[in-house]
Amino acid sequence: MLLRLESVNVFYGPVQALHEVSIEVAAGEVVAVLGGNASGKSTTIKTVLQLVKPRDGRVLLDGEDLAGASTPDVIARGVASIPESRRLFAEMTVEENVLMGLYAQRRGLTRAQARARLDEAVAQFPRVRERLRQVAGTLSGGEQQMVAMARALIQRPRIIVIDEPSMGLSPAYVDIVYDLLFDWKRRGTTMLVVEQSANRSLALSDRAYVLQNGAIVMQGPSAGLARDPNIQSAYLGGMQ
Repeated sequence: MLLRLESVNVFYGPVQALHEVSIEVAAGEVVAVLGGNASGKSTTIKTVLQLVKPRDGRVLLDGEDLAGASTPDVIARGVASIPESRRLFAEMTVEENVLMGLYAQRRGLTRAQARARLDEAVAQFPRVRERLRQVAGTLSGGEQQMVAMARALIQRPRIIVIDEPSMGLSPAYVDIVYDLLFDWKRRGTTMLVVEQSANRSLALSDRAYVLQNGAIVMQGPSAGLARDPNIQSAYLGGMQ
């Protein structure tokens, strides 16, 4: 198993955010984590990246416990992140933002190698390629999301963790982003996707977990969960 969370408990001060959460992602698999606001979805991503540390339980990458690892360590081991709200450097150019994905590997690459990786990463994103010299803060939300996706790809990651890929985007850009994610799936990219949009993420993923109040309340093959009326009514409040 490439990524495994085992009985993870996370606290923010006295408040428990995750309760005995166990999630597995195999190589080449797309796994979705669904839930409403304050369900623990983003905390799950932060725990994988070691931005927050579990009080109990373990996070394993290829069987190796990430306890004690810093976030740069996790990234260097092949975990890329596309965070909620993109988290770009608004005053830097698009090119500089994409190249930030190489930060953890920068000492092992020549300038020519970094340029080749940049060209490879933006090949799927014509809008990004056309705007490499443009300041990132002047882009639309959808264009910024593509920059964040290219920044993840440039790492040649083993797994990409994606937090709310549709948040804040116009319907047209949501379609574009999910078309790209489906293409990544066809290419065998391993992904852990955290999302409120149940229908889209269940269509994309192989398996899914449903979080409510920090605990997993449902899990299974995505096709089966998509047919379960409880997914929309009881657990996700009718979110599409």
